[in-house]
Amino acid sequence: MPKIIRTDKWALSPDKNQLLILEDTVTIYRDMVRRLISIVNLRWKEIAIAEAQQRYVEQLFQATKNNPIPKFGKFFGLGTKLYKFPSYLRRAAINDAIGHVSSFHTRYHDWQGGRRKRRTANPPGLNTSCGVYPDLYKNQCIKVTANYSQAEIKVYKDNDWVWETIKIGSLSRRHLIPGVKQLSPTLVVRNGSASLSVPYWIPRVKGNQTDKYCGVDMGINTTAVCSIVDESGLVHARKFIHDGKSLDKRDKHLARIRRKAKLTKKLHKGFAKTNYRKAANISKNIANQTAKQIINFAIANDATTVAIENLRNWKPKGGKRKSSLKQRFHGWVKSAIADRLEQLGQEYGIKIVLVYARGTSSTAYDGTGKVKRDKDNYALGTFSTKKRYSIDLSASYNIAARYIAHKLKLATKGGKLLVSKSSGSKPRSWASLSTLWSKTYDNDKPDTSTTALSA
Repeated sequence: MPKIIRTDKWALSPDKNQLLILEDTVTIYRDMVRRLISIVNLRWKEIAIAEAQQRYVEQLFQATKNNPIPKFGKFFGLGTKLYKFPSYLRRAAINDAIGHVSSFHTRYHDWQGGRRKRRTANPPGLNTSCGVYPDLYKNQCIKVTANYSQAEIKVYKDNDWVWETIKIGSLSRRHLIPGVKQLSPTLVVRNGSASLSVPYWIPRVKGNQTDKYCGVDMGINTTAVCSIVDESGLVHARKFIHDGKSLDKRDKHLARIRRKAKLTKKLHKGFAKTNYRKAANISKNIANQTAKQIINFAIANDATTVAIENLRNWKPKGGKRKSSLKQRFHGWVKSAIADRLEQLGQEYGIKIVLVYARGTSSTAYDGTGKVKRDKDNYALGTFSTKKRYSIDLSASYNIAARYIAHKLKLATKGGKLLVSKSSGSKPRSWASLSTLWSKTYDNDKPDTSTTALSA
């Protein structure tokens, strides 16, 4: 079973002088990696088959008692800023160089073998000026106080490598998880700020299997609608998740881009990059916050499985070109929410399953047939019994019920009901929440009537 690795960002609060010191440290580390890449690429045939690659590369340039004059020692020795380079940073730089060169040769062999994006593609090049950041080994390159308020980092200062104490501004809470193991952080310095990228190995959580399932309908009217359904078809809880404020902020940035485009005859490289970046970050935050709320809702209601629609290859048919509906479909973060749910599910021991999406919204949860959507309010619909209900809420019932029905062998994986348990039976109508009622109550349906407003 693969390990779960997650990364937190610790913001550092250095003063102006300390920020310059950290920038110099990163610059010197990159210079080290750049020179090592040239050496590793030159001797790649020998390094690729070496059992101890790091040690082999180190012997090429590092002077020792048994190796006083290494072949490439003059590029790293006295007279350069790389003199007295810390041993643990040196080994981290060697690993970065080996990985960079190995990736280049892999891509180059693929190109030679004809595995290219297009027939006329140019061969990949070896870029020695890669934007790497130094890995800081615990107690060798970094020391963090017990209360996580300060960090001592080995930096290049006054032509020497010394310890510098820097305040930690903010950090996430993964270090508080029981059984978590902190790995070597990375010092990141860019855009006038500094931070630590701290990876964690997180133990897998094994939750007790229950008969409760969380069905999630993702839409453009409401970001996500969740419901907790058990195997008898009883709905225990409901939740509507929609961050309209963030969506409005994102749409304002997109509107600014459209206005600028109308005033520009030819769009140049980097056109409206600030607005694009802010809009993308807002969408990413919406996906992260929505997925987090779904997981918290499932945990709070003892659900160990979250069922979502499989919308990976779904493409919208509605909406005219340049219409507002088309733009809303374009900004739909359904895939980002699904990806984030899978990541969080691994951390919290929640199983994420995909169900066939067709028919979940157009079928009434009570088994009365098709639902007719309102033209004025697309989020509401009318059942054949004249009952008005929330389309998204009804769909969340059906999504959870569809997975449960397949698990209980009442329906196919595609969501169609089975006529009988025999192998020769043919599928018929879509499975819905009422399928579980007929199984449990022998057509004596429980009272789950709820208006869209009270839900």
